[in-house]
Amino acid sequence: MNFSSTLQKLGIEHAVNYLYRDPEKNLLTLMDWADKFDQTNAFPSQRAVIREAIQDPRHPYYAFIRHMIDEIDPKVMQTLVTNFFINSALVGWPRQEKLRVEHDCNIPWAILMDPTSACNLHCTGCWAAEYGNKLNLTFDELDSIIRQGKELGVYMYIYTGGEPLVRRDDLIRICERHDDCVFLSFTNATLIDEQFADDMLRVGNFIPAISLEGNEQDTDSRRGQGTYQKVIRAMKLLRQRRLPYGISSCYTSRNWKSITSEEYYDSLIEMGAYFIWYFHYMPVGNDAAPELLPTPEQRVEIRRRIRSLRAEKPLFAMDFQNDAEYVGGCIAGGRRYLHINANGDVDPCVFIHYSNANIRDMSLLEALKSPIFMAYHRNQPFNDNMLRPCPMLENPEKLRRMVSESGARSTDPMSPESAEHLCAKCDRYAAQWAAAAESLWTAERNAAG
Repeated sequence: MNFSSTLQKLGIEHAVNYLYRDPEKNLLTLMDWADKFDQTNAFPSQRAVIREAIQDPRHPYYAFIRHMIDEIDPKVMQTLVTNFFINSALVGWPRQEKLRVEHDCNIPWAILMDPTSACNLHCTGCWAAEYGNKLNLTFDELDSIIRQGKELGVYMYIYTGGEPLVRRDDLIRICERHDDCVFLSFTNATLIDEQFADDMLRVGNFIPAISLEGNEQDTDSRRGQGTYQKVIRAMKLLRQRRLPYGISSCYTSRNWKSITSEEYYDSLIEMGAYFIWYFHYMPVGNDAAPELLPTPEQRVEIRRRIRSLRAEKPLFAMDFQNDAEYVGGCIAGGRRYLHINANGDVDPCVFIHYSNANIRDMSLLEALKSPIFMAYHRNQPFNDNMLRPCPMLENPEKLRRMVSESGARSTDPMSPESAEHLCAKCDRYAAQWAAAAESLWTAERNAAG
């Protein structure tokens, strides 16, 4: 840790201690401090929302902020504030923007990695259980990716899989080695036990995003009998240790009503979750089921429900397919994130498995300059309508062209799928959604003046 970083850490430690002496009084003072620290004015709208929330006890996120202060361990809070708000946002973001111009390519804010293709469950429709533990990124490879990422200003790392916690000992070692980063992991949570929860508390920079399909019946029907109760036990362990965690839910044409219901949302708040990430079902893979794609009417209602709930209740929700307007469209291809699978292939998106690059053959920066990543860089945003952000789901003709022109190959290790086969499953959906998206987008822009 260099001298500047040490001063920043000491400053955050002082600020957190100051906050806990009198949260009600000192929150606004700390916001004034944050405004002065952010000399690039990188996140003015986000700071304005936080300032509004902490001044108004009737604001739904007033309760959310108090939930964080009252229920997250102070040392964990200090670590996350330092690593997320200072390192990832105020230090990392400007460096990413500078290098983006310097190299004329995308530089990500976050890197998704699959430590392993192995999983301890046998979920319906998931290839990981059948493929087993044949693919793994070694500890040194994970370490190298993060070291290269930090050179580019990346301090946010997200684990996918397989089940990442199959490698939980290595993941804790990574947290120790890179104590200036934030690590978030999508997980089925069944491997979270007392020892791992204690390790999470000790390192302070690891956050689980627990996969749920809804209630006990819905979860166990896909993930196996007894899984839901194991997840509930994991949540209790995390809450007992005052550790933050969130939820990940994928909506389909079949389950969308239950997982966007007020009842589901309230249950997550009651269980102590801090966030929920909603994902749209993607028909990826030769055995995918296009009938699970939501209809246009369902997607419109899903969007309305999620926006209504997060405006009224103290749980932060992000809808990755319907919130593109807040991030300027598709964020894949390294624009804000990329994906590295357990074989080392560098994919533009966790859902789009086509690449010219492998981290075992080239550097991270070289991968960002590879043909498929440069195609993303040149073509983003893929649509001026932010309700149609994806080059696969809503603009399949564009993914077809990019894969063909870049010569990218399928990186699916089990059953390689052509871009034509993948996109053909999206053509009808894209055409049907286009009309609804145009109508909704135009109406909202007109209403906004």
